[in-house]
Amino acid sequence: MLKKRIIPCLDIQDGRTVKGINFVGIIDAGDPIALAKRYVEEGADELVFLDITATIEKRKQMTDLVERVAAEINIPFTVGGGINTLEDVAALIRAGADKVSINSAAVKDPRLINQIAREFGSQCVVVAIDTKWVGTEWRVVVHGGRTLTPHSTMAWSRQVEDLGAGEILLTSMNHDGTKNGFALGLTGEVSSLVNLPVIASGGAGKPEHFKAVFENTKASAALAASIFHFQEIPIPALKSYLKAQNIPIR
Repeated sequence: MLKKRIIPCLDIQDGRTVKGINFVGIIDAGDPIALAKRYVEEGADELVFLDITATIEKRKQMTDLVERVAAEINIPFTVGGGINTLEDVAALIRAGADKVSINSAAVKDPRLINQIAREFGSQCVVVAIDTKWVGTEWRVVVHGGRTLTPHSTMAWSRQVEDLGAGEILLTSMNHDGTKNGFALGLTGEVSSLVNLPVIASGGAGKPEHFKAVFENTKASAALAASIFHFQEIPIPALKSYLKAQNIPIR
């Protein structure tokens, strides 16, 4: 069985790490380079950096930050936010990113997924799916959770796989920042539907939540932010707990 991954997520705004609840109520969470170095020392398996208010003028700022982080860490890291073209991807890869995460741009033009996969390999393409429970189904949302799309999350998950995505980063907006646990039904359904690694995101608050998502879904990784940033759950302690629960962990 493939070992499960623990992934801290750093939401970046104006060069700082920030965190909110349900994508709003943003607070400062520290220096991203210092946090990245700490996570390597603590045994994180990968890192995800998301520029949550990405604009054209911030693209260079994010590339500079990626270069500085890449010089300090030795684990894979994914960068997302404001990626719209192959040139954006190339700039981030040159700066030291291992993978890129695309969300709104992929919904706007799904061909971008295939273009990146063909140019840089499927392993480079993480499609972030932010989703919200609407009426009777999970629906895809974009623009940092502000815009509801007509896409069913399940149908979109299958489509991104067909287009060449290498991984799905699945975030429940309903659970994000609540610390009440991952969306097990959602994660279970998506991870059973596709033959891609699925990263569960949104809702982690205690070690038992990681145990639940790994035992009850096919998620290959679990991502969290504030509980790691503010050391509410140290990564070494989390990994020790999961190993004691017989969950295969790196």
